[in-house]
Amino acid sequence: MAVIERIADGLRIPGHMLGLADRNWERSSASCHGSPVTIGPVPASQSARDAPSGGDLNDILAIAAGSRATPNILRSLQVSIEDYWRRDDQHGGEALRPAVIGQLRYVTCVMRDTADPNYRHSLHGIAAELARLAGWTYFDARQYSAAQGYFTESLRFARDIDDRTFVANVLACLSLQATYQDKPQDAITLARAAQDNARLATGTPRLLAMLSMREAFGHASTYDREAAHRAITEAHHHFERIADGDDDPVWVQYFDHTKLTVDTGIVLGQLGEAGAAEPLIAEGLQAEPMANLRGRAFHTFWLARTQLQQREVELACATAGEALALAEAVESPRVRVHLQEFRQLLRPYRSSAPVAELSDRITGMTG
Repeated sequence: MAVIERIADGLRIPGHMLGLADRNWERSSASCHGSPVTIGPVPASQSARDAPSGGDLNDILAIAAGSRATPNILRSLQVSIEDYWRRDDQHGGEALRPAVIGQLRYVTCVMRDTADPNYRHSLHGIAAELARLAGWTYFDARQYSAAQGYFTESLRFARDIDDRTFVANVLACLSLQATYQDKPQDAITLARAAQDNARLATGTPRLLAMLSMREAFGHASTYDREAAHRAITEAHHHFERIADGDDDPVWVQYFDHTKLTVDTGIVLGQLGEAGAAEPLIAEGLQAEPMANLRGRAFHTFWLARTQLQQREVELACATAGEALALAEAVESPRVRVHLQEFRQLLRPYRSSAPVAELSDRITGMTG
């Protein structure tokens, strides 16, 4: 029921359509706690279906929390966020988005009723990550305007508690989005702003390595080979400084040696240095977790692209077929667009039987 209620709130589905009481946002005079509202008479046939339930789950939990949050609520929210990360990697963010947005609204409700500054700081951090995650799911769906709105909201939450490392995280997301919007200069500027914020907060080497790689993506989009290689070198230099005692934020721990390797290969592939890129991407794929379906689909596509750049057409088609199979198992419009781009790259070889077969499969999946 909690998931259904959050979906209703996230997608603005009226309560009666799902057998629920009217949602708070349907009641023009309702407060965050579901204050009583005056409604007209209800036909007898609908009275049981539309009977007030005492508020939705978010209201009940916010009321129960009273004027403060509790350690159990904070732990529960953090566990939920970590579960969202895993499920996003495995299945894409489309199905997660309503729950994430619903939980974000719940956190903002609890925040309004929490006076303790320590709890408020933690809630702001949680709200910042939920807003960033909502933005990320929209970004992965290529709905860039909605994504930017949530990324901006995330920045506000992070700035309210002066969390410059998380500000750097959100700016890195915006930088990546800018590369997809064909705005490479914006991507570079955002990545450098992220680095500035991280340094002001004494960011860890792992965080600085990730941010340098985001800058490299921007330079690669402009085909600035010298700047891209310089950013790659900086990323590897930072990564070599990682120590066991580093206090890395949880959200940057994904950036391990495997991720550094495969991202380096992707940047080199964008620069047209396919011979150097291919073994790096292949190495990264061998070490990448099998459960990370979207990442594997994305990286397999890039491996196929570097193979095609070297005129290994049949091998590239076989590799792209693996990427296609992975893409079919995850809901990620971003990955599917990459496959459409690959189909266009195959046009000079369309007389080849493997190329024709793969093109038909891509068309069948992406339309």
